[in-house]
Amino acid sequence: MSEREDAEGVREHEVRDQLYEQLTTYEGRAAATEGRGKDPVNEPMIRHWCEAMGDTSAAYRGPDPVAPPTMLQAWTMGGLSGHTDGTGRSAAYDEMFALLDGGGYTSVVATDCEQEYPRPLRPGDRITFDTVIESVSRRKTTKLGTGYFVTTRTDVRADGEPAGTHRFRILKYRPAQRRRPAGPALRPRPVINRDNAGFWAGVAEHRLLIQRCTDCATLRLPWLPGCNACGGAEWDTVEAGGEGTVFSHVVMHHPPFPAFDPTGEGGPYAVALIELAEGVRIVSNVIGVPYDKVRVGMPVHLEFLRTDPDLELPVFRASEGG
Repeated sequence: MSEREDAEGVREHEVRDQLYEQLTTYEGRAAATEGRGKDPVNEPMIRHWCEAMGDTSAAYRGPDPVAPPTMLQAWTMGGLSGHTDGTGRSAAYDEMFALLDGGGYTSVVATDCEQEYPRPLRPGDRITFDTVIESVSRRKTTKLGTGYFVTTRTDVRADGEPAGTHRFRILKYRPAQRRRPAGPALRPRPVINRDNAGFWAGVAEHRLLIQRCTDCATLRLPWLPGCNACGGAEWDTVEAGGEGTVFSHVVMHHPPFPAFDPTGEGGPYAVALIELAEGVRIVSNVIGVPYDKVRVGMPVHLEFLRTDPDLELPVFRASEGG
């Protein structure tokens, strides 16, 4: 290493240490004060949460329900419109993040959270909370990049009584520079295992094979080791005729992925759930039509697309007049 390179490395290290010293001055300062939950604890929200999580505990329903403890943070959230009553993030919190952004640490990923529950929450409880910047770590290097772990602590109260503590830790980081592949972008390889190897063997022969339970004749796709309808473990296959319709779809705008776009520009591109004539569904791409012309109910038919010398995939071409 040359003297110049060594000096630059020392200067960079010093700058980053100085940034850490600046960041630690925010420890103990408020990130939000006198926050108020937009709604009291309520049964509809509890029901929605339990349905989404698949939690059927009797404690969360009936004549005297409590809220699931892990909903603690939900009662403090401001929703899409945020906290419009002046109880949102503090100036200190924004200043600290501006320092990180200015240092090039512009990306954020949530890493973990810790919660404590001194008191159950019940419908009708009015939620208030305060949040403090609890700690900032020294600079760390991770696979994502180099940055700082920032931990905030939110103290939650129900009708003035301590009801919970929520610690939330994020990594504010500078993304690691990744080398671009020398060759053209390739689509991700499918994961082939003993449960789906027969499906991919069929694709290699230009056949879209659907599993059929030999006990109850229920069709299933994607392939599974057992029947969802009767639990049977034995099966054979039927070959799909290839006709179907778009059941639903999304358009992927970000991140750009050149391998999914024949123009090489990286998107946008449509990902569709295709309902086959046989009644099962498969996720695939719709080709032969611009991404913004894909519609629910559009008729499509099966084709096999070779994306590179080592990969061929089932895709669906929009039928004429669809």
